[in-house]
Amino acid sequence: MDVNRRSTLAALLAVAATGQAQAQGAVSWPAQAPLGAAEPFSFERLKGQARALAARPYRPQPGPPAELLQAIDYDAFGQAIYRPEATPWRGDQGVRFFPMNVGARTPVRIHLVAGGQARPVLYSPSLYQMPANSPLRRLGEQAGFGGFRLMNADDTTDWAAFLGASYFRAADPFNQYGLSARGLAIDTAAAGPEEFPIFTSFWIEHPAGTGPTVYALLDSPSVAGAYRIAHQRGPAGLKQRITVELSFRKPVARLGVAPLTSMYWYGRSERTPADDWRPQIHDSDGLAIWSGSGERLWRPLRNPAQVTTSSFLDRAPRGFGLMQRDRNFGDYQDDGVFYERRPSLWVEPLGDWGAGSVQLVEIPTTRETDDNIVAFWTPARAPARGARLGLDYRLHWTDQEPAPVGVGRVVATRFGQGGRPGILGPAGRRKFVIDFAGGGLSGLTRRGDAEAVVTASRGAPLDAVAYPVVGQDAWRLMFDIDLPPGDTDLRAYLRRGSEALTETWVYLASP
Repeated sequence: MDVNRRSTLAALLAVAATGQAQAQGAVSWPAQAPLGAAEPFSFERLKGQARALAARPYRPQPGPPAELLQAIDYDAFGQAIYRPEATPWRGDQGVRFFPMNVGARTPVRIHLVAGGQARPVLYSPSLYQMPANSPLRRLGEQAGFGGFRLMNADDTTDWAAFLGASYFRAADPFNQYGLSARGLAIDTAAAGPEEFPIFTSFWIEHPAGTGPTVYALLDSPSVAGAYRIAHQRGPAGLKQRITVELSFRKPVARLGVAPLTSMYWYGRSERTPADDWRPQIHDSDGLAIWSGSGERLWRPLRNPAQVTTSSFLDRAPRGFGLMQRDRNFGDYQDDGVFYERRPSLWVEPLGDWGAGSVQLVEIPTTRETDDNIVAFWTPARAPARGARLGLDYRLHWTDQEPAPVGVGRVVATRFGQGGRPGILGPAGRRKFVIDFAGGGLSGLTRRGDAEAVVTASRGAPLDAVAYPVVGQDAWRLMFDIDLPPGDTDLRAYLRRGSEALTETWVYLASP
């Protein structure tokens, strides 16, 4: 560290020390953080701030010139290292702050909360170790923070991060990042352009003996909102309890509640569509839904030829999520980014969300760096101007669905040319093969214990059969279908009498 940078950081810490001496009562502030003056804070105050904001015309947050931010690409961003000695709550789920970059173009205000008081963290380039020619230096004191990350006890790795628009993600339970959550989605895959709400301000509270609570103010042309996100880590992964109040400036045609964003390039269902040696590349391999009626659904993800939106109508859903079910390293063979360790993310609604639909948006991609999968809940009644919407839900960053499935789960989906092996069927005939495992399938025999149930929105399934897979604790459902032009919705499951033995496999098939 050179003398100038050391002096600047020392001055910032001196400001924090001065502010601490003026704090009221026994409020304990992290000694490492350069902080500004304290102001009263509560979630009720934040909700009032969001309501007042929504009552005024939208004004985008000012930021540095776009050409300066464009230069802070992935490499430049990675070379700007936050100084460990300036980490609030260091060694106990400490927090470190990201600078702005090409993906986080709006400066966000970050505050620390203690004893009902909030104090802003003061931005300075001297908080970062970076090369002398770093483009971040050209932003100067007029820049700001892009977001923040929550640190593990090793003081090196992080377990959660908030960065860019309203995106946030977690590395639990495998210490590996993958898909992301968002605060809100507006008009995703709609006729007009998508709107990306932004978390413009954060407040971080970290009471002793508990996980941190993050409060956030969201703003966009259509809506302003107040968020409280409480964190609880455990052996099964991370739980985030999220309480939201949204106030709408104008009507929203397609509102996306609890949106999840992931990547699916290709999987075992398809032949490798690119010149890549790895057998599968995806952060998630399917959408799981637990409907309000109790039905369990599994929809394998696709990399479609064109943008596709699938809607699953429901009332009072019990949960949905983007899952990574395949945990076998051999199915990916990637020893650099470890796709088998990517977390699954499950949304657990708290309270009655009423009527609406789980929406799945699939966008074509030709590479693994694109987030091309989005899933969210859309209320049946679109919010009008002046409307207010309160929501409560829990996010589970986990291995699989946290709620017991209770029936056999889909463990593989395959398809190809229809007909018998070695004897091609008619042109356009396709064969689908679905493997189920778990639940009450173990010990069943071929002698009428399980029946294949297959339906199609168009066309008629042919030769549907079900049988136990030789040498494996799994059952296979297989059928052919002559696919007509356009898309066909397929549904399949196993039953015994009137009892469903498995979840329902659903798929959008194209010829």
